[in-house]
Amino acid sequence: MAAGKEIRGKIKSVENTKKITKAMEMVAASKMRKAQERMRMARPYSEKVRAIAANLSRANPEYVHPFMVEHPQAPAAGLIVVTTDKGLCGGLNTNLLRAVTNQLRELQGQGKSAQVVAIGNKGLGFLNRIGAKVVSHVTGLGDTPHLERLIGPVKVLLDAYAEGKLSAVYLCYTRFINTMKQEPVVQQLLPLSAKELETGAPDYDWDYIYEPDAPTVIDELLVRYVEALVYQAVAENMASEQSARMVAMKAATDNAGNLISELKLVYNKTRQAAITKEISEIVAGAAAV
Repeated sequence: MAAGKEIRGKIKSVENTKKITKAMEMVAASKMRKAQERMRMARPYSEKVRAIAANLSRANPEYVHPFMVEHPQAPAAGLIVVTTDKGLCGGLNTNLLRAVTNQLRELQGQGKSAQVVAIGNKGLGFLNRIGAKVVSHVTGLGDTPHLERLIGPVKVLLDAYAEGKLSAVYLCYTRFINTMKQEPVVQQLLPLSAKELETGAPDYDWDYIYEPDAPTVIDELLVRYVEALVYQAVAENMASEQSARMVAMKAATDNAGNLISELKLVYNKTRQAAITKEISEIVAGAAAV
């Protein structure tokens, strides 16, 4: 029964794995609800900031913020790549990093180099392996992203764009659609276009009293707007991560159950064959006597 003992060991091992994946599925489901709530709570702030920024930009057409100035002749472009710190979340990171690779190839075809900010351990490891220029990074965000930890690394690219060293800055993350579907997104963060700012803004113009002056207020507000976009991307990526992990762990649990059933069937057949062989030997021995 050496083969039967080996199969029993495999069954025990798969059962232990099934317990782990089931526990991870339940933990991911709990975290997913919190991540979705955090993501939805961040949306009204970013929308309100965008509406105010649109009104301010229309109220002061004579002043143009550096984030709205195009630099087509700049030799490089920037990418903010948002990934997860941990794995076991299906093809979430793989799909996003494939889109990032395509964007890097497109920039290379245009004769531009790339400067990358990595948010998340998985993206940082991938970018280092392919030899991309990582100018800053942040990892270990945990389950709750904090804006103060994101501002520093992202500010490197924002300052470089304001100085005219970058032609554009792209934000790469996984957008949360629903629990079963998440899609990788590579969207242009800078330069900000007036059309983008005015999306969803009212048709009328507001009159403002500025303190200390209009450029100072607009500068601060557009910086906050860009930071809100980055925070929203990180929040959506975390919601996508927990959803993808829950689905992946559920699939792993189901596959483990199917494998256990198959192994038990093989074990029963092996055990039945061994018993039949022993009975045949006993009968043959009795007949010989």
